[in-house]
Amino acid sequence: MTLQEFFDLLAANPFWILAFFILVPFTAWLAGNLGKGEGHLTPWKYLYSTLVYLSCVPGIFAVTLSIYLFIFERRPILQTDIYTQILPVLSMVGTLLLIRRNVDLKDVPGFEKISGLILVITATLALMWFIDRTHIWVISFLPFWQAVLIFIGLLLTVKWGWGKIFSNAKA
Repeated sequence: MTLQEFFDLLAANPFWILAFFILVPFTAWLAGNLGKGEGHLTPWKYLYSTLVYLSCVPGIFAVTLSIYLFIFERRPILQTDIYTQILPVLSMVGTLLLIRRNVDLKDVPGFEKISGLILVITATLALMWFIDRTHIWVISFLPFWQAVLIFIGLLLTVKWGWGKIFSNAKA
């Protein structure tokens, strides 16, 4: 099954995807009302951590997919799929806003890892866009495996740089 076939399957059967992306923010709202002022305590913060991952992983994937389709595939914005490109982002934003009302996001375990993932994906997309626009692949005479090693090295350098920036900000 290809990714396109999976998206077509979701579009043909929207009940499950709608239920998931409505249930996650609803659970965050319910937890916020039941545990008002207790979001930093142990049982609630792990529930919030689970909700952050359940909403952010598909949301980040949807944003990345949209950027890829608009920049690299040059797909028109009117062909945006509501179920796979818009709904996950709305659910992610809604869930994070609801969680933030009851607990500071830095108290949620694993939230800093999601932030790091967003930064690495952003850096990767920026690097891919730069390579696409400058046509480095066309003028390069490197073997493909060397280009992949250089790309991985650049990614590790960007990750190390972001880590240095944020570790100095905390100190």
